[in-house]
Parts: sequence; C-alpha cells; structure tokens
Amino acid sequence: MKSLNVYSALVVLFLTYGAAMATKENDQIIKDNNCETKMGLPCVLEAFTSIFKTGTISSKCCGELVGLGKVCHSALVKKTLENPLFKDLSPARIIAKSIQTWNNCLALIDSPSPSA
Repeated sequence: MKSLNVYSALVVLFLTYGAAMATKENDQIIKDNNCETKMGLPCVLEAFTSIFKTGTISSKCCGELVGLGKVCHSALVKKTLENPLFKDLSPARIIAKSIQTWNNCLALIDSPSPSA
C-alpha cells in the first residue's frame, strides 16, 4: 500500500532507534524532496535487501527506485548508514552496492522492453 512511506517503513522494521542520528543535510534533502512517500513498502524492502544484505530487486521495484530519484536514493542510504544498527557494515561497500543497484535499475528501466 502506497500510503506507507519509505522511511516510516524502514524505521518501524529496521531502525527502531537512532533515526535522529541522521545528519541535518540528509534530513533536509529527504524532507525537501518528499522522499519518504515515493515508494511502496514491498519495494522498499527489496531495495533495502539488495543494498544492505544479499538479494535482487524486481523490475517493478526498479521502476519505483528510479522514480524515487538519485538524490532521494542517496540521502536515504546515507541516513540508514548513520544508524547505530548498521555500524558494523562497511560504508564503502554499502555505497558501492547502492550505486550498483541504482545503475542496474536505471539500465533496466531505460532498456526497451522485449516485444512479444
């Protein structure tokens, strides 16, 4: 359901504390661009898994991720990395996976669909 927004879902599921640790810059980007309302919960979970764990992201969710926009995508990933729950993760590795996921989705969305 689209009424659940991107980061309220992640806060409830993954970021039960420490959300206030995000930098003001990322918070402002997220607020100014209305980033928290642009993806549905199932796609948030797919994107999160593909970046912070091991998983794939469907073409439907790639469409939502690209629709979210690169600025929002980057700010949300950085905000999540600032959470103490993720302190043991390598920021460089997560940023690299974030860029890879973004580029893969962009290529998928930009490629012409196969004709039937």
